[in-house]
Amino acid sequence: MSTKTTLKQLSKELNVSVSTVSKALNNSPEISEKTIKRVKELAKLYGYKPNPVAVSLKRNKTDTIGILIPDILNHFFAKVLHGIEQEASKHGYRIITCLTNESLEKEIQYLEMLEYNKVDGVIAALGRETQVKSDLDHFLHYTNASNPLVLFDRVHESIKCDEVLVDDFEAGEKIFNYLNEQNRAKIGVISSIPHLSVSKARLQGVENAAKNTSKVLETLLIHEEKEAEDLINTFLNTHNFDAIIALDEFSGVTCINIAKHNNLDIPKDIAIVGFTNGLLANNSYPKMSVIAQHAIEIGQKTVELLIKRINNKDAELTRFIQPTTLIKRGSSE
Repeated sequence: MSTKTTLKQLSKELNVSVSTVSKALNNSPEISEKTIKRVKELAKLYGYKPNPVAVSLKRNKTDTIGILIPDILNHFFAKVLHGIEQEASKHGYRIITCLTNESLEKEIQYLEMLEYNKVDGVIAALGRETQVKSDLDHFLHYTNASNPLVLFDRVHESIKCDEVLVDDFEAGEKIFNYLNEQNRAKIGVISSIPHLSVSKARLQGVENAAKNTSKVLETLLIHEEKEAEDLINTFLNTHNFDAIIALDEFSGVTCINIAKHNNLDIPKDIAIVGFTNGLLANNSYPKMSVIAQHAIEIGQKTVELLIKRINNKDAELTRFIQPTTLIKRGSSE
């Protein structure tokens, strides 16, 4: 018999109906144990495997989850993906990971591909270009068709779906209050991702905490990463800062390198605290104090919410806020 054995071929050899063979392979109580044993033994002998496409169509379920990741080289997103895979595997789901590279066009193409392939749901963080242009039609189309979607980290209020967020506003407040308790007199704020929702929330948190003090903040927003080194160098040289809050890991570590190049003592002359707890922060010298976002837990939570949505599309939307932790290291202590 052909290696591509079908239910019909099995039923013919066993002299039973196709329906009986199908039910036997699925351990139906309608079928006797003797018949189930005969069917399974013959199926094993001929290497029968069910057609996954046919099974998916019959069940209206593929047991796959689509993932849209803006930047796999970003330590935070890599850790989130790790958490997603762990949790999805635990629940019997496979993942299809699509790297958008912050491109709106790729994000649109991949979301269409995932929908066409009938994944059970999608987990995504909005790409940089998507947020800058505020072009969300592809996600609105996806959710309007009642497709399960969970957004994490980078979200938008117009997309009605479950969300897993870092409390970036509270984290910004936390960093400012920490430096204020150290009696740092002049605090600067730097961001190389000013167009992203997470950076805006962090800055709002810093500013909210500062308004309860007499301190005046100076802010540097870097729109082109290639200009970061020159801009940060000028920023430090034209202000007598004794503390810097970096709203992203890249600008924080760049600031450490420039401060050292300018012979500033870290943290005596200047303390530097940033986001996130990635490879750059852990390998800078001194190691950078950071807000840890617990990325693996975020990934696990997105899967938990997506599975709940898959099983109950009419449930109320959930917004889960992941608490953060301030890790104090050599750049500020």
